[in-house]
Amino acid sequence: MTPRDVVNGYFAALARQDTAAAVEFLDPEVVDEISSVGVLRGRDEVRQFFDGLFKAVPDLEMRVERTVRERDTVAVQWRAQGTFTGGPLFNGIQATGGEVRMRGCDVFDVRDDLIVRNIAFQDGLELARSLGLFPPQESPAERAMIGAFNTATKVRAAVRDRFGPSSG
Repeated sequence: MTPRDVVNGYFAALARQDTAAAVEFLDPEVVDEISSVGVLRGRDEVRQFFDGLFKAVPDLEMRVERTVRERDTVAVQWRAQGTFTGGPLFNGIQATGGEVRMRGCDVFDVRDDLIVRNIAFQDGLELARSLGLFPPQESPAERAMIGAFNTATKVRAAVRDRFGPSSG
């Protein structure tokens, strides 16, 4: 089996929401670094993460858009979407009933037909917008938020200029 076959099998199992099958593609000591979540160690932690994700978004659809392989490393560009109707998502965010959209890129290292390491990068801003944690792009709410941020930045700079770098 090629490294690409291993990774494709892993994503196919996740697309079916079959976490038992998905973890069979992982080394028992796998390290999975997910940018929006943290580091998961071992099959059990990875399975718990995906079980929670599928519980939070029961109709989650995942699709691979592109894979690139170099020796034992496979990069996967992916998209996922579904309805956030189940349990809490990620760090305790309560279900909104709205659509969740995610996109990202995972970089897998494969040895002896098992994934030994994954570094997953997600578009956190797209996810935050879809969850309602961040206002829609170019909306009045976003402009107001950016304006408030810029005002606070100017105030902090003025305090630093007046009282020194340890202030503000």
